[in-house]
Amino acid sequence: MSRQRIPIPYSEIARFPYPGDAAPVQVAFGPGDRVLTYLYSPDGSLDRRLFVLDLDVERARERPEPEPEPREISVGDAAVSEESLSLEEQLRRERTRDVGLGVTSATWADDADVLLVPLPDGLHVVSGLSADPSGAQSRLAMRAGAGPIVSPRLSPDGTRIAFVRDGDLYMVSTTPGLEGGAPPRRLTTSAAEGITNGIAEFIAQEEMDRSEGFWWSPDSRFLAYTEVDERHIPVYRIVHQGSDEVGPGAQEDHRYPFAGQANAIVRLGVIDTATEGTTTWMDTGDPDQYLARVHWLPGAPGTEASLVAEIEPRDQASLKVVRLDRVTGEATLLHTETSEPFVNLHNDFRALYRDQARGSWIWSSERTGFRHLEVRSAAGDLVRTLTSGDWQVDRLEGVDEDRGLVYFTATKDGATERHLYAVSVDPADEPSEIRRITTEPGTHDVVIGEHSGVFVDRHSALDSPPATRVRSVSDGAVRATLHDQRDPRIDVLGLEPPELVSFETDDGTGTQLYGLVYRPAIQSPTDSPPPLIVYVYGGPHAQLAINDWRSTANLRAQAFRKLGFSVLVVDGRGSARRGLSHERPIWRQMGVVEVADQVRGVRWAVSQGLADPARVGIYGWSYGGYMSLRCLELAGDVFRAAVAGAPVTHWDGYDTHYTERYMGTPDLNATAYHDTSALAPVGEMTGELLLVHGLIDENVHFRHTARLINRLIAARKRYQLLCFPDERHLPRREEDRAFMEEQVIEWLSGVLTG
Repeated sequence: MSRQRIPIPYSEIARFPYPGDAAPVQVAFGPGDRVLTYLYSPDGSLDRRLFVLDLDVERARERPEPEPEPREISVGDAAVSEESLSLEEQLRRERTRDVGLGVTSATWADDADVLLVPLPDGLHVVSGLSADPSGAQSRLAMRAGAGPIVSPRLSPDGTRIAFVRDGDLYMVSTTPGLEGGAPPRRLTTSAAEGITNGIAEFIAQEEMDRSEGFWWSPDSRFLAYTEVDERHIPVYRIVHQGSDEVGPGAQEDHRYPFAGQANAIVRLGVIDTATEGTTTWMDTGDPDQYLARVHWLPGAPGTEASLVAEIEPRDQASLKVVRLDRVTGEATLLHTETSEPFVNLHNDFRALYRDQARGSWIWSSERTGFRHLEVRSAAGDLVRTLTSGDWQVDRLEGVDEDRGLVYFTATKDGATERHLYAVSVDPADEPSEIRRITTEPGTHDVVIGEHSGVFVDRHSALDSPPATRVRSVSDGAVRATLHDQRDPRIDVLGLEPPELVSFETDDGTGTQLYGLVYRPAIQSPTDSPPPLIVYVYGGPHAQLAINDWRSTANLRAQAFRKLGFSVLVVDGRGSARRGLSHERPIWRQMGVVEVADQVRGVRWAVSQGLADPARVGIYGWSYGGYMSLRCLELAGDVFRAAVAGAPVTHWDGYDTHYTERYMGTPDLNATAYHDTSALAPVGEMTGELLLVHGLIDENVHFRHTARLINRLIAARKRYQLLCFPDERHLPRREEDRAFMEEQVIEWLSGVLTG
């Protein structure tokens, strides 16, 4: 295929952010919701800057303009670049899939007019922003120097910052004083090779959506923190094969918990920062389990807050919520959550502070098969159910206790939409009516101002690029606009939205599957059906077929469409936001029903005249790479070619928490581990294969691809290999991504049209 035919330059396909996707991030309300801060790149790049929007009602009366105008806040001169990042920060950003540069973090103290902005030169604090946005003061609270600063976090009262350095917890004052701040105080001293304090372990960061390793108490006196001991986990070494150096500087040692093998031992302790005394260790039970979440639950007036932990056994069939005594460490069981076949973790625990609800908390449960919200008492008893039905709550978004309202996003109006809703938390309103707040079709990502009656709404749809506005929770009226600038790349590149489609599985159950179709931009001169490209993820906790702009901005799919291909995306059984009954079919048999559902999608496309059945290819990354392999191996009569990016090739080579939730352990489920691997069916493969992998991927190790290559060689099967020596799981360097797009698009196009 001639390069001149490429309708979208490879450099554009590789460029972050994608067209139209440079919307504000890290939106946060300041104390009393008087101001709003966010990170934003006006020029549409990754170089983000800090902005503030004045929401104060009294100050608004003095403004002549109908809407408040955001303005930039200058903080320091040492913007974040990829070159300025420590290895610890690189790995943290890899866990969160963060690619932003410039100002990459801005977080408020819970109860004070203090904002923390970490930069390469140290920890900057901005004070007085809520009181007077035009007169706020920025200063350097602590210089960088003695080692990387990891996970800095303000105390609720804004007077101190806790952070991790060299595996130990430290604390520094934010009070103005010495140039560059006062010297930090060390709170823990046990860090050693394989032992860290205050840092979430790999499993928590990568699979459990817990990035924190320490938690301030509401009164800013106590710090709960984790001690992570990984000394018993064998080192897995990753060598930087593309480096010009040799020795320790060109290698990384990771203690990776492979499925069925040992996990990190995680202890939860509490330290009094006022006295800097010894740590009191909490009784969280069996060390071979997961510390899933940690919260502080406010006490009755005049009493201290108590510590609450969510603890998950290794089989993940239940979840315990326990209250922990700060003085003795003793645990009291509040609630045990169970569901079949596994419990999905969430972030919906929320303490209620009103006097009449002192000690009670909001929780979400999937015991009905769909996630729904409820209120539980201080003792853990069910007080009332807030939502119910054959749809699911995506997330608890906020609680306005003055108005007695709980805000949440959900699939109530369809699994391909996400909207914001409100329901009363007052028992007198039983049964409560659920009120939908957002109106425009599509996806709404929101941040609630719990004291102001407004929320930030990032709305997009397949035919609408993201726009970010401040709206009223009462009627959805726009109060201010943060971003509504149409990216010129959308029109220059001629992006057309895909179509949402649906069809039933072929197993006779009537299960509905949702998908996206990108129709070819050019017609075949012979009027024959076009070749088809299937873009697949296919795994749990993900959804691709949704009314959201990100699918329209999928430039690889758009490039194939402009080359005359149809592109199909199908969310098969096991995918997210459809309830446990939709997730359950992959339990103990990953890569089986998902393959059947991708095959069903192809046959549906053929029946619609969208695909030539003799010219079908598939590509995917990570779980999608695994699915590409499985489809090529098990459905060679359907798929002619596959691109497998960073694929898991055998589940015994992936981590404990993710793998064992669905597959159990290799010892107890050995046959299924063998049967669901991409290694066992290699001999059945008949199509063409391109493998893509980063050599320093510390999540899905290159070992997966290497093991597959050994099987391919033994079976005398042809393959192509594309390696990136300096890339991890998410390719970051633009030149690497551009080359990858060139190779993938030209290879797959050539195989299907040659």
